[in-house]
Amino acid sequence: MSTPVIAIFDIGKTNKKVFLVNEDYQICFEKSVQLPEITDEDGFPCEDVQALTEWVKESFQELLLWQEFDIQALNISAHGASFVHVDAAGNPVAPLYNYLKTYPENLKNLFYKTYGGETQFARITASPVLGNLNSGMQLYWLKHHRPEAFSKIKYSLHLPEYISYLFTHIPVSGITSIGCHTNLWNFTTNQYHDWVAKEGILAKLAPLHSSSETTRIDIHEHSMNVGIGLHDSSAALIPYLACFHNPFILLSTGTWCIALHPFNHSILTEEELKQDCLCYLTYEGKAVKASRLFAGYKHEQETKRIAEHFHVSDDFYKHIRYQPDLVNTLSPTSFQSDSISTYQSVDEAYTHLMMQLVKQQETSLHLILKNCVASRIFVDGGFSQNELFMKLLANALPNLKIFAASVAQATAMGAAMAIHKQWNRKPINPNLIQQINYSEQ
Repeated sequence: MSTPVIAIFDIGKTNKKVFLVNEDYQICFEKSVQLPEITDEDGFPCEDVQALTEWVKESFQELLLWQEFDIQALNISAHGASFVHVDAAGNPVAPLYNYLKTYPENLKNLFYKTYGGETQFARITASPVLGNLNSGMQLYWLKHHRPEAFSKIKYSLHLPEYISYLFTHIPVSGITSIGCHTNLWNFTTNQYHDWVAKEGILAKLAPLHSSSETTRIDIHEHSMNVGIGLHDSSAALIPYLACFHNPFILLSTGTWCIALHPFNHSILTEEELKQDCLCYLTYEGKAVKASRLFAGYKHEQETKRIAEHFHVSDDFYKHIRYQPDLVNTLSPTSFQSDSISTYQSVDEAYTHLMMQLVKQQETSLHLILKNCVASRIFVDGGFSQNELFMKLLANALPNLKIFAASVAQATAMGAAMAIHKQWNRKPINPNLIQQINYSEQ
């Protein structure tokens, strides 16, 4: 008998993955690829949407041939701030522009001058001013700088919804994509910002649908439910919301350390925006206050300097343990990045670096804890495997329980859980997430 599964496409900026997940949320199959970038008309690197489209279609065709799996549903998680602009026939009419591309200063100034100034606009749309990372600004740029391409657009679909469209042929907009630092959503009125209609952008956006909706399709004699897709940060939160009901913060650590507080729905203040706070929307349309810290990048740069100075391998820090006596001898002042020679040992230098990063993380967390307490912080990603980081964080926040937590492929699992009822006969296992409590160590 074949195993009932859901297929999930998890489209990252670097790695494109497809999974088969069974009803117990165990991964039965995983395939990954890195697709070469191309360049847009200005010579800036961008995603090759044609190659991505072909890989998605070909990969799914292969999965359908397997007799041992019965694909009940399909859903998608993908990185945000990325639009695929299609014509009435569903064909892309412009590149999938890179959100790292520099935004023209004169056009940015015109936009914010027209719509109330950066401070007020950022507060209403719950995002700092981020240029092309505010994906709605890409459409504003197209209208002004590529009017011919803009006129050909029938729908601008965020990447998760575009992948779904390849299968359903139904254009939709999802709330997790629209609510992800796009400049499109007014968080005070819970609808599109006025500028979207005034600039003719609203006509290019597909109808808004719930991220828990599915469409029934038949493909090569297979019937299945297809979700509309989710923005990856919102998807990664879903397993935690499914398993834990008391207020918590999810600290997702990588290059950026993003702290998500799904129980804090308060409107962002000007001060919070200045300190790099923003809001996401859950798949249920609820605002999630978040703070960001570039700690993973800082860690990567400084550990290279430490390794070079002490003539050790780049991964030396994986073997450095928490040493309370050493921590107590070090001053809480900042790590001396430009004078590593002042440290007596690699342990001393690295411990001091982590003390600084944890101090900054503590400050970042307090921004979203203000006026909305949580009892637990779940840390996932790279720093969750770092004993020194975890114990220092537990020491810094004695009134909170600090857990290293992990769920395999959280974004893919979240996309599967968003449409759980449409494919899965079993309840979600509340013990799905592995935890280590550092507050009790």
